[in-house]
Amino acid sequence: MEKLTKPATGKGPGDWFVGEVWFDQIYRGEEPSRARVNAVHFPPGAHTAWHVHAMGQTLHVTEGVGLVGTRDGQVIVMRPGDTVHTPPGEWHWHGATVDCFMTHLAIWDGTGDPDVPETTWGEHVTDTDYEKAQS
Repeated sequence: MEKLTKPATGKGPGDWFVGEVWFDQIYRGEEPSRARVNAVHFPPGAHTAWHVHAMGQTLHVTEGVGLVGTRDGQVIVMRPGDTVHTPPGEWHWHGATVDCFMTHLAIWDGTGDPDVPETTWGEHVTDTDYEKAQS
């Protein structure tokens, strides 16, 4: 058995997030494991840009209230203990509501192929779409 060391908290890049988002990498498996787990901390109003995961992604909320939105307009409200899965290839965004902090565990798998990205990032969610998701 081995104790895994946790790297320092990192700030989410502006190309990927709106607002001051911070994350802790909890686990990054090495072959044959391809598991990835990050704790992601969103202050009120912060959220991701549109993105898609090659192998899908599971989000598990540990505190606060958050949202997950899809390209077809579906929005899911997430609260502590809720788990939401986005399948491979589904464009989505997620983050805090305008008035509440939110932390979730982001769980996904690497592709196992260095030429295939785990995550592909798109444009930022429009202010109109983010505000509409609040209702």
